[in-house]
Amino acid sequence: MHYYIISGELSGDLYGSYLIRALKQDDTNANFTCWGGDYIKNEGGDVVVNLSSLSFMGFWEVLKNSRTILKNLFFAKKHIKHINPDALILIDYPGFNIKIAEYAKKHNIPVFWFIAPQLWAWNGSRIKKIQKYVDALFVALPFEQIYFKKRGVRTFHFGHPIVDVLQNNMKHNKINQLGKPMIALLPGSREHEVQYMLPVMLKASSKFSHYRIIVICAQNIARSLYEKLTDGFNVELKFDKEVLPFVTAAVVTSGTASLELAFYKIPQVVCYKLNFISFMLAKLFIRVKYISLVNIIAKKLVVEELIQNKFNVDSLVLAIQHILLEKNRSKQIKDYNAIIKELGNPGCFQKTAKVIYSDLVGIKK
Repeated sequence: MHYYIISGELSGDLYGSYLIRALKQDDTNANFTCWGGDYIKNEGGDVVVNLSSLSFMGFWEVLKNSRTILKNLFFAKKHIKHINPDALILIDYPGFNIKIAEYAKKHNIPVFWFIAPQLWAWNGSRIKKIQKYVDALFVALPFEQIYFKKRGVRTFHFGHPIVDVLQNNMKHNKINQLGKPMIALLPGSREHEVQYMLPVMLKASSKFSHYRIIVICAQNIARSLYEKLTDGFNVELKFDKEVLPFVTAAVVTSGTASLELAFYKIPQVVCYKLNFISFMLAKLFIRVKYISLVNIIAKKLVVEELIQNKFNVDSLVLAIQHILLEKNRSKQIKDYNAIIKELGNPGCFQKTAKVIYSDLVGIKK
């Protein structure tokens, strides 16, 4: 079979590589045309569009890059029509992928969506398009399965893919914690996030001289940007996450990384800041109480959230001090147990691949 995969985020690139590996086990003649990055490329996917031209977060950021997005949409439709794949696999990236799902379905290409768009959080109006254009939806969390099934979408829940990824990482992790304890800074996987988030993180973490400060860098962002932003600060740059299980605390931009830290039972502070226009528009649409996936899953405040104006040096210093105190660390780590349970067991990618492949075999018959 020929699979066309579109992932627009670094996490989607990572998940896409695992899904390709799983599909190869069922479909020994599989071919993959992909939008992604190094993870997918290293797994044998033919990457035709790189992540660097795809990842935008926030209404204003999307508007500023509308010409690039429209160009990508035009190319995607033209290229999918030319390739005429046996299946289209969409990974997260909802604003873009919903349009591609509609196009593919109109051309009789089966559409599989891995990591469902978070309609429950902000844009429930898209549910009709999901119902109409998506053949199978794979969700990461139990409550998402309930949400989409109630609305008539063929939905599967095999646990969160991060569990497979992190368990695999732990098998190969050979790092030992030596020397001073560490604080990790995870400023995000998008360039504009790093530019917004990292300067405040650096200034706040510089107050903790008894700790090694580790900046976890995204592989899809140029090293030169991190070197420019960290100039004058005593920090270490890491382009992998092998060190994460051994850090004492972390400051993280809201996203999947907060779940990784919960899995490793690392106390954390979650932060986010958008362009002012994007933030005001987001307030009109977002319908959830929390932004952190940890807090959303727990349905309570487990990790502190510093959002927009609250994300400043003084507030962040106090938040880090708070999670370094043993009684506060212990409480947060205890609360992680229920969240880890919600993430489910490993095997997500293999089970997803089997559904996709069996569907396609059924269509071919």
